[in-house]
Amino acid sequence: MRRLLVTGGAGFIGANFIHYVMAHTDFQVTVLDKLTYAGHESSLKGLPPDRLTFVHGDICDEVLVDALVAGVDAVVHYAAESHNDNSLAAPLPFLQTNIVGSYVLLEAVRKHGKRFHHISTDEVYGDLALDEPLRFTEHTPYNPSSPYSSTKAGSDLLVRAWVRSFGVEATISNCSNNYGPFQHVEKFIPRQITNIIDGIRPKLYGSGENVRDWIHADDHSAAVLLILQRGVPGETYLIGADGERNNKDVIEAILVGMGRPADAYDHVTDRPGHDLRYAIDSSKLRTELGWTPSKADFAAGLAETIHWYRDNEDWWREQKAATEAKYAAAGEQLAGAASRQGR
Repeated sequence: MRRLLVTGGAGFIGANFIHYVMAHTDFQVTVLDKLTYAGHESSLKGLPPDRLTFVHGDICDEVLVDALVAGVDAVVHYAAESHNDNSLAAPLPFLQTNIVGSYVLLEAVRKHGKRFHHISTDEVYGDLALDEPLRFTEHTPYNPSSPYSSTKAGSDLLVRAWVRSFGVEATISNCSNNYGPFQHVEKFIPRQITNIIDGIRPKLYGSGENVRDWIHADDHSAAVLLILQRGVPGETYLIGADGERNNKDVIEAILVGMGRPADAYDHVTDRPGHDLRYAIDSSKLRTELGWTPSKADFAAGLAETIHWYRDNEDWWREQKAATEAKYAAAGEQLAGAASRQGR
């Protein structure tokens, strides 16, 4: 495989994957992105133009998708609507992008006989109790709790059906919470960082006991590339770096890392259906494909992320203003999306 089509490559984890591929391979990459509010072509700035082609378009556009898929060796599908709060307010775009868009891509790779890797989330499994030792595995039953996670579960099942029914050469990965550069400021970690930069007290949903399993976007990218190259078609791989931390600990670590008192934040009313705990068992990925995270030190990764947002205000300033204006207009005191990565 030397020619990739990456959908959603101008979003958070998609852009990090593009940067990783450019640094670690000689692949030619075409990015297809609709450039919704969460996608920024500037996230791809500085990458070699002779190896990167950007196409502004929609994965639901059958004609465009067919033409692009015909010209590559493999498709890596990051594109998704991924904000839980938005899915509660307006579910339809999540159905259109996550279900219909995935169908369009599957039909194109089926027609042209291309390799397909589908990026999914641990949210399809629902949540775990705070006081139990269990973690999600590839055999955990699906139990999504929001329109977002339900549509991602649906897209996973479509991939499995196309593998079994039509022989499509596809793999799936379900990943825990990503953090790192290029993440939209509506998300939990960058919203807290940018609030502190702007002198705004961070806000935390409920008691902050909800647990997320954090992984640096570079480690996620390394795992996806490995699955694409060595993963067994038809298989699912869970990607996690043993990074369980509750939201209270994370916000306090950000404050301390930015030279503020650990308790300099406010609690706000919890959101409806807020999942309690996510935790990934990535034993299969580690044992069968030999993957290990290189950035498992969360404190070091967080410090690096804080540094990136401080040094790249021109990247996030405009979206910050729009995000805060939206929340202010809604009369909400939201803490940012504490649950999910922005693609």
